[in-house]
Amino acid sequence: MGYINQEKYYTNDNVNPTNENWGSYQYVSLADIVTNFLLMYNGNHSLINNEERYKILFHAKRGIQELNYDAFKEIKSLQLTVYSDLRFVLPSDFVNWVRVSMFKDNTIFPLVENIQVQSALSYVQSATATFTYDGSGNVNTKTSSLDTARQDGALNSIYLNQARMQGVDIPPFNEDYYDTYIGARYGLNTETANMNPTFTIDKKAGVINFDSTMANQECILEYISDGMENGDDSKISVNKLFEDYIYAYIKYALLNNRFGVQEYIINRARKDKTALLRNAKIRLSDIHPGRLLMNLRGENKWIK
Repeated sequence: MGYINQEKYYTNDNVNPTNENWGSYQYVSLADIVTNFLLMYNGNHSLINNEERYKILFHAKRGIQELNYDAFKEIKSLQLTVYSDLRFVLPSDFVNWVRVSMFKDNTIFPLVENIQVQSALSYVQSATATFTYDGSGNVNTKTSSLDTARQDGALNSIYLNQARMQGVDIPPFNEDYYDTYIGARYGLNTETANMNPTFTIDKKAGVINFDSTMANQECILEYISDGMENGDDSKISVNKLFEDYIYAYIKYALLNNRFGVQEYIINRARKDKTALLRNAKIRLSDIHPGRLLMNLRGENKWIK
């Protein structure tokens, strides 16, 4: 990114969106990465020469994708309403989830991933249990009874959620009553001791399936993106702490796929790439004295 004055940084010359440049100096754009590589690492007196721009662009994108999978801590958040179909469609740049939460009464409730199957594909069968086929020879499908039961709220759950607790007679608070049952739930499976809604992620179908208690609730998905900004190359960027790693990644990828390059040169390029990635991770580790201090404040806490 080229240098800009502070007025343009803060106001974007009063052109909407005025916040377009906020935080931008932390990053270097994909276009600048490719241009810098062609200028500084490609030429007759360099290991890389006569390489096409499209190859460099391809490997630069792959390097940025690998960083997003492995090292970046830039998490995106998306809030949507879950309706009666009990599904949350995954965003187009979704790679992996970090946390799924319910937003209710101005409070964020983290949800637990359900270890039970909550959705399935069902084939249409005849009375003799044989499959039926369409005109193209593919098996006819239908909504499974598992999905129907989940959406209707009839699916039994191993979790201690609201559906399981319906009809349970919980008496008003009484000191003698509760003192009697202190410690009476030894052996409780803590994995399923959850009152909040539960979910399962079907990556192939591109949806999150919830249990019936999540109907008409707000859901917040925190996830890792692939960094490709939905195919808009002008918006792709990388943190400057990883800039040298991207150049090393491109150099290694080009040398590794070139015919006739000595093995020791490829090994040296691979070691450079690995070392620069490790250094960049350390720089971006966020080990800050203030954060450590907040955690250490609890070391003298009395445990009753």
